[in-house]
Amino acid sequence: MNIVAISGSLRSASWNTLLLKAAAKAAKAEGAELNLLDIGELPLYNSDLDGEVKPAAVSRLLAALAQADGLFIATPEYNYSIPGVLKNALDWASRPAYQSLLVGKPCGLISASMSPLGGARAQVHLREVLAATLTPVYLAPDYLLPLAQNAFDGAGALSDAKALERLQRYVKGYLAWAKKCS
Repeated sequence: MNIVAISGSLRSASWNTLLLKAAAKAAKAEGAELNLLDIGELPLYNSDLDGEVKPAAVSRLLAALAQADGLFIATPEYNYSIPGVLKNALDWASRPAYQSLLVGKPCGLISASMSPLGGARAQVHLREVLAATLTPVYLAPDYLLPLAQNAFDGAGALSDAKALERLQRYVKGYLAWAKKCS
């Protein structure tokens, strides 16, 4: 399986990007590829730019989604919701409405946050956005990584053993579910 992975954080030392890298290792152990796609160069959605010829970064996003068997998103929580950069990527990917590459694309959601809630409110909002794009979301116990600043070692590896075990279980369950959706 080929899964597109998107981090909702552009920060170079993002906990969510590090969490996706740990998820990629877990996916590889299950025989799947989880490929991180950078969304930092996407222009703000503007329907004037959404014609036959799209900006290069948008074309890369759409090509990656077209070839992917699934989508995996890690989101931080900004002001009780998802970051604008993530919403922007989903806005680009969701066109044309109800006929986009997101329709029926099995999606997994994880989040890491410095807060003790681990990004739970962002996941709630993200599920609402994905419902509007007809994107099915893996229904399992949510994967939330609270106090993320304490979960990674100096090299950026997920060093919290329980958090890693939960992530591996989530990824394995997501992949099994995504295969059934295909």
